[in-house]
Amino acid sequence: MVNFVFDPIFSDAIIFASLLALLSIGLTLTYITTRVPNFAHASFATIGVYVALVVTHVWGLLPYVAIPISFVISGIVAVLLYTLVLKPLIRKGASAAIQMIATLAFDLIMIAILNITADYIVKTYHVTSREFSLRSYDIEFMGLPAIVIIAPITIAILAIALHIGLRKTKFGIAMRASTENSDLAGTVGINVKLIYGVSWLLGGGFAGIAGALMSMWFQGDPNLGQQIIPSIFAASIVGGFLSIQGAIVGGVLVGLTEVLGTRFLSGEFGSWLIAYRPLIPLIFIVVTLFFAPKGLAGINWSRLWRNGSRD
Repeated sequence: MVNFVFDPIFSDAIIFASLLALLSIGLTLTYITTRVPNFAHASFATIGVYVALVVTHVWGLLPYVAIPISFVISGIVAVLLYTLVLKPLIRKGASAAIQMIATLAFDLIMIAILNITADYIVKTYHVTSREFSLRSYDIEFMGLPAIVIIAPITIAILAIALHIGLRKTKFGIAMRASTENSDLAGTVGINVKLIYGVSWLLGGGFAGIAGALMSMWFQGDPNLGQQIIPSIFAASIVGGFLSIQGAIVGGVLVGLTEVLGTRFLSGEFGSWLIAYRPLIPLIFIVVTLFFAPKGLAGINWSRLWRNGSRD
């Protein structure tokens, strides 16, 4: 079997960009239904991280077994947020700002529960449950950790499946109709509430999958969501909050820039710049909101191409 010499920084970039794209897709799916940014989304991924920890250290299985379990648990938690918190607020006519604050409050509750869970795992199973990594439990393929290959393949498969599902199936057509005009969709017999529930299930589930995979490369911690939420929002904003394809492009662009850009700048100006890596997604957000408020998906690329060709 051939072994490749691969700079670890490129592994970091590939994995982070792939998982960020997956997280961005999930955030976009939930935003499409309520038009409210979900600040609890990153904590859905943290659930996946802890599912992987239990699967690995308690059950003695490979971390990859946690993928379907994380999808189900994180998806259910996302549906609970939508059903128990956002739907009642929507019925009462709450503003988008109030709903956004509600997702933030739900996130704080989730972080508290994750901290309690971490303490329980330590006391019950005597397993490190803070600042841990399952990287050593990954398998190798062609001299590389399997996660380097599985992460981009996973996002590709899920993106293709989602695209086909939204474009070619009756349920996908109903979903698009419900998100574009829920009142009209309801009048033609579409169960809009069910459609929205499935959207939140998929959005939370995708975050759970990302978390399960993330555990094999990044440090797990109950507060992980707070660290990655700026990057997720940056990816979704850059791509265009209402575009699944844009979410993928935004995730890849922000993810690669955040990792490789930090590496380049630290090499040019010193390692002290690594501490300022969180500024990169914030810069993406500011620049996008100033020059392309609708993100990449809102830009008329064909018009730009025609104008460029004339020049």
